[in-house]
Amino acid sequence: MGKVNVLDHPVIKHKITILRDKNTGANEFRSLVTEIAMILAYEASKDLSLEEFEMETPITKTTGYRLAGKKQAVVPILRAGLGMVDGVLEVLPAAKIGHIGMYRNEETLEPVEYYCKLPNDIGNRDILVVDPMVATGGSVNDAVERLKERGCKSIKLLCIIAAPEGIKAIQEKHDDVDIFVAQMDENLNENGYIVPGLGDAGDRLFGTK
Repeated sequence: MGKVNVLDHPVIKHKITILRDKNTGANEFRSLVTEIAMILAYEASKDLSLEEFEMETPITKTTGYRLAGKKQAVVPILRAGLGMVDGVLEVLPAAKIGHIGMYRNEETLEPVEYYCKLPNDIGNRDILVVDPMVATGGSVNDAVERLKERGCKSIKLLCIIAAPEGIKAIQEKHDDVDIFVAQMDENLNENGYIVPGLGDAGDRLFGTK
């Protein structure tokens, strides 16, 4: 069973409180999403493999460390996931980027895929799927399914706010995916929106309605 890692940190709580505020403008909202994504990427990359090598400091020779093993890919779920990409790349600048486009049918609440473009070697990489909000979990489940169809075996999810219902749905369908969440919220309302949430992350990132 994949692990659910909820970041319980005062700095995260502070930043998410500003994100929630309906008066926070798009520029500040984007900056905060980038900062939180960077922290999530640090947490998700703790188990990356290292190799030792000999190096010289200005003082002496010593043992250095560099990342080894499989390369990474960041896969944002469009369009809100784009807001997290720069933060993840601050931690893993060599990662390739794929894109999976989904929108939610407002009547059925089911995800509808409209775009999928992934690196040719995606199946040989460790994957970080990024999406600021996980409500029902439908978009994430579909995105993970597309990745597994391409041969991906090591998949992690990074999200800023999630509803328990969405996390449960992901674990039931893809129990091998590790999940990193900055904040677990209370529940979904009758319209499928996260409570207390922060509204539509895509609209707030890009200044649209």
